[in-house]
Amino acid sequence: MNQIENRMGLLMGLSVSFLLSLVGTLSSGAFTVPSFLISFLISFCISTIITKIIPIRKVTSSLTEKLKQKPGTLKYRLVETLISDLLMSPLMTFVMVCIAFRQATAHGARISFWPMLLRSEIISFIAAYLALWSLTPLLLKIV
Repeated sequence: MNQIENRMGLLMGLSVSFLLSLVGTLSSGAFTVPSFLISFLISFCISTIITKIIPIRKVTSSLTEKLKQKPGTLKYRLVETLISDLLMSPLMTFVMVCIAFRQATAHGARISFWPMLLRSEIISFIAAYLALWSLTPLLLKIV
């Protein structure tokens, strides 16, 4: 079971990192392949650290059980995805926005941090939720 959880964490981190990096660099208005690749690598490292520190599967199982959700139902999947998303995307997005903000202001951009962070958190949360909800069954079959 632990090996399955590790593989699943790696695949989900890879998938979500790819998607969030793509969405982030596209929504910045300055998409370049190098910026996407750098964003993807940093995001993947962050997601790997998160999945090593937080046993996401155990946390989601425990919380869905406390919320009296039955495995296999649509409501269970929606709640499970929400919990996974809350554990992964806000921290990943925060770190990525901090890096992007520092880089942009170092190059002379006059932008405000909080609106940038809030917009990015909302976009990333929605994108990650949709990705987690749709990819989890597929990746679980692969694993």
